[in-house]
Amino acid sequence: MGIAIDFGTSNTVIARWNPVTQQPETLTIPGLSIQQSLNPPLIPSLVYIEEATQGKVLVGQEVRDRGFDLKNDTRFFRSFKRGIGADIQGFLPELDGENITFEQVGQLFLTEVIEKLIPMQGGLDSLILTVPVDSFEAYRHWLSKVCQALPVERVQMVDEPTAAALGYGLADQEILLVIDFGGGTLDLSLVRLDQSVQNKKPVGFLLKWGNKSLGENSRQKAKTARVLAKSGQNLGGTDIDAWLVDYFAKTQGLAVTPLTTRLAERVKIQLSTQTQASEVYFDDENFESYELSLNREDLDNILKEKGFFAQLDESMTSLLQQARRQGIEVADINAVLLVGGTVQLPAVQTWVKQYFQPEKIRCERPFEAIAQGALQLAQGVEIKDFLYHSYGVRYWDRRNQRHNWHSIIKTGQAYPMSQPVELVLGASLENQPSIELIIGELGDEAASTEVYFDGDRLITRRREADTISVKPLNDQAGARTIAQLTPPGFPGSDRIKILFQVDEQRFLRITVEDLLTNDTLLENQLVAQLS
Repeated sequence: MGIAIDFGTSNTVIARWNPVTQQPETLTIPGLSIQQSLNPPLIPSLVYIEEATQGKVLVGQEVRDRGFDLKNDTRFFRSFKRGIGADIQGFLPELDGENITFEQVGQLFLTEVIEKLIPMQGGLDSLILTVPVDSFEAYRHWLSKVCQALPVERVQMVDEPTAAALGYGLADQEILLVIDFGGGTLDLSLVRLDQSVQNKKPVGFLLKWGNKSLGENSRQKAKTARVLAKSGQNLGGTDIDAWLVDYFAKTQGLAVTPLTTRLAERVKIQLSTQTQASEVYFDDENFESYELSLNREDLDNILKEKGFFAQLDESMTSLLQQARRQGIEVADINAVLLVGGTVQLPAVQTWVKQYFQPEKIRCERPFEAIAQGALQLAQGVEIKDFLYHSYGVRYWDRRNQRHNWHSIIKTGQAYPMSQPVELVLGASLENQPSIELIIGELGDEAASTEVYFDGDRLITRRREADTISVKPLNDQAGARTIAQLTPPGFPGSDRIKILFQVDEQRFLRITVEDLLTNDTLLENQLVAQLS
């Protein structure tokens, strides 16, 4: 049985392919999913760690049913997806003698969800996971490691907005703009759906191979989803919740707690369908009552004050500029698909209408499109994608007397790469025993957002335009050394050749050859796994 999981900052959605109806369907996991009539089954992305050493946890709706999401408790985690693979310094608790990381919390959440899912489905033979456009390799590498421990034959990954384009099931030859705006990220992706020739090779980004071929549908004509442009940043509904809590703290003197955060979130959700919203809560422990009221005009003013719409414009401008370089104008876009909980805010929908005619905008599947679209990979859909981030090497900038980064594989490079990029290095010292090289993934040079701690809240702030967000892939002891030189190296001649290659999984790999001895020191090594 094939399953797709859209692991979100606020909510997680699970879908499977129904072999009888030949259609995707969204699944409910009893106890974990929210029981609601208006929306499809959602699992709140919440974790409460009961016992850290044994991995005993509550996840999803279980956490809310026990009221753990309303208390100041270091065992409770929300928005943890944002911290996975990110360089965040700040509050992280020690529980039961163990230091807890966001990666551990995320693994506990996904493992618990999948373990509940497996007996319901009679086992899993394939799993498809979705990732944000702006995700760095560290996040995807963490996801692949989580999957290696699961009893699943095949695992694949796909960008969330690309999956959403497939999930809406629109016609071939159409150019679709997906605006995926959830709890933690804003992702824009321009995708063209093409009818391709017979597909005879595995598709998607495979993290784990099983014995069965993915070519079960190879005799059928398969669609190709070709990604034409994309833009992403750390901005989402979680930030709006934090801004509302700060607003109520300032105007009403409310404390910033998980309870007031939950109430603010409810107010925001109400304002998606109402012009005025209020939430009342009585705290039976402290005998205090809370009343939070807000109207849409107040919300819009808060969003403007925080530069919310300016950030949205930056992402849209970037995407449309990429499109124009390929001869695609706004009028050429056939449909605009809105995905994620935050797109339901009228302020966001009004913003979208500044760029596109209302009849092109669709918002009927905000929660299900990503997970259900991801299932198309198992039905023979091929993804043609490109790198959103560059890869580079660190060097000493003598002019500015500081370290800097030199790009070796540029943003926009299609992958898997047909030819590797070559770099030749020599020794700089007499009798040099080894060569070190720090390799990193380089973010956008434009103004961007970064995640940080405010007290015990994970929120975002703006990064200045003259700084580049870099995630080193091997900047730790033992991993920086990419070549042991035997015999030792001497200045004056080239000594090693490095071949850089991005594989079909979007991971950077290197091969290192010793030019003196003709030995291969590293062969097709995943950079994130250097040790």
